[in-house]
Amino acid sequence: MPGSAYLYQGEELGLPEVADLPADVLRDPKWMHSRHKEKGRDGCRVPLPWTRDGVSFGFSAVPPWLPQPADWGDCSVESQRGDPSSMLELYRAALRVRRGFSSDERFGWDDQHNIGDVLAFRRGSDILVLVNTGPVPIPLPPGDLLLSSVAPEEGFLPGDATAWLRQP
Repeated sequence: MPGSAYLYQGEELGLPEVADLPADVLRDPKWMHSRHKEKGRDGCRVPLPWTRDGVSFGFSAVPPWLPQPADWGDCSVESQRGDPSSMLELYRAALRVRRGFSSDERFGWDDQHNIGDVLAFRRGSDILVLVNTGPVPIPLPPGDLLLSSVAPEEGFLPGDATAWLRQP
């Protein structure tokens, strides 16, 4: 929450690490220096997909240095742009909302809401973040909903979802 926003390769598109790259395409120095025993970072350095199709899903006009999974067109920027349920649009919304936060606000755990499968913390005196790591929906406390990874239903935050609230 505080500090610089940093997005790691593909996280804003919800891309998984490519775990099944063939050994002959690996180029990470760790792979080379470990005599092909430690794979290194190549699985998370696969070029990002920008379009639904093309030789490198819009990353380049030539094949990429690491192969992209065949289904990555469905995860591309082009596929996610404008879809309110996409990871890309969630990241964009989070960055927009975050701009409204004061830079001097402090982080603190919220013991009142840290119960069971819920991780709760505050940023400053008015921002409450709830992370429901369990499968059961939890009631949302009073406040203005600023952002949610999954739309709340009838005042409940679904399981495996996060919400940012502004409380007076």
